[in-house]
Amino acid sequence: MKNYCYFCRRMATLDQIQETIKPELAQLNAIIAHTLHSNSALTDHIVKEYLRTKGKQIRPILVLLSGKLFGGVNDKVLYAGAAIELLHNASLIHDDVIDVSSERRGVPTINSVWDNHVAVLVGDYFVAGALKCAEQTHEYRVLNSLSNMGANLSMGEIDQIDNARNHEITEQAYMTIIRRKTASLFVSCVEVGGITAGADDRRLAKLMKYAELLGQCFQIKDDTFDYFHDPIIGKPTGNDLREGKITLPLIYALGRKELPEHDEMNRLVHKATLTDGDIGRLVDYAKASGGIDYAYRVMQRMEKEACQQLDDFEPGPTVDAFKSIFSYIISRNK
Repeated sequence: MKNYCYFCRRMATLDQIQETIKPELAQLNAIIAHTLHSNSALTDHIVKEYLRTKGKQIRPILVLLSGKLFGGVNDKVLYAGAAIELLHNASLIHDDVIDVSSERRGVPTINSVWDNHVAVLVGDYFVAGALKCAEQTHEYRVLNSLSNMGANLSMGEIDQIDNARNHEITEQAYMTIIRRKTASLFVSCVEVGGITAGADDRRLAKLMKYAELLGQCFQIKDDTFDYFHDPIIGKPTGNDLREGKITLPLIYALGRKELPEHDEMNRLVHKATLTDGDIGRLVDYAKASGGIDYAYRVMQRMEKEACQQLDDFEPGPTVDAFKSIFSYIISRNK
């Protein structure tokens, strides 16, 4: 089939992609709001405030597009998308507690307004809501997908902590981690969307491979932000390095044995504690040694492979939207 992408040529924004599924996305968000409604005044207040800023909603968009690709968006697809979005937000709420974050999406986090205890309980409430929505699909395979995804997310984060402690710095280890901790959620999005729309196994497997590559690319792009100046603090954040996380740009730079600073930088990165000066040197080294350029080359290879997974599908706006989302992930600036 002709590999033509109308959206990609126009470089559609995510808003333009959302516009093509605006009614369905509105229905999905209504399901989320209804599912989270409670008789607890405090819970209801916190939930309503949280839902006022929905973020980009890339995950439910993927669920809906997957449903459209395999026959159309029905109630089961909507509930599956709501379950995914609720689980994703539960993980964000819990992450804010772990990271002691004071803001997300430009607004104060639940843990900063209330406390960690309340935030963890609200996150748990979102998980319960996700299970309610998954139940409404009446599809065992949806529950299986969500449980596998949850296990992968947890294992990916644990592996990342373990690698940071043991200073395991290889591209293979990095890719395994991001496949679990980030890509598994993207895979589950298209899987549950396809399952609830009656997808055939062969083409669903193709779309799941696309989603895995998209999720890995999403994390690689996220990791590159850590190497550039933050407008608030006026310097590269270096947060990943502070937490012992070695990401793709620096992994590539540390592997360049022909560079004069190779041995010194590899000794530096293995220090038990890195100072701000150490972090600045490593960030500069990664950039000067072509680490950012290498990360973009990897993302571009992933985009090409991902688009090839879509060749078995009939060309049209939905396939083009999937391709355009990949371009958006690579080009986004936040």
